Amino acid sequence: MKRLIARVWRAIRGPMQWRILWLAHSKYMIGVTGIVRDDAGRVLVLRHRMWPAHQQWGLPTGYAAKGEELAQTVVREVREETGLEVKAGRLVHLKSGYKLRVEVAYEARLVGDATPRIDSFEILEARWVTPDSLPHGMQDSHRQLITGSTPA
Repeated sequence: MKRLIARVWRAIRGPMQWRILWLAHSKYMIGVTGIVRDDAGRVLVLRHRMWPAHQQWGLPTGYAAKGEELAQTVVREVREETGLEVKAGRLVHLKSGYKLRVEVAYEARLVGDATPRIDSFEILEARWVTPDSLPHGMQDSHRQLITGSTPA
């Protein structure tokens, strides 16, 4: 039976294989977070309107658009939420195991003006803080990303 399946699989090369794989596998949303630092080593933190009231502080975060490079998601999300320009750096976190979601985090460096112009629909406040002065109500996983410990 395995040989027959292998023969059929080889016979349908190309787009048909991809279509079958697409139908047979889970589809995931990719959540992308940016750990944005300025030249002084401060970190950009945001108070998110849509997050739970007791944990509204976190890093710039959003979902990758179809076909978007994940590092570019960081650049886009930071620009949309704060108006700031950043350059994405190295990948620092990749985690799956969630139901239909994968989490990714990149370091990012501020490359322009450091004055945020927040999108008040999503973001209530933006601050540049040192890693040892993170605000109360900070997401634990984001605190861990900033301090370099492994998020759970």
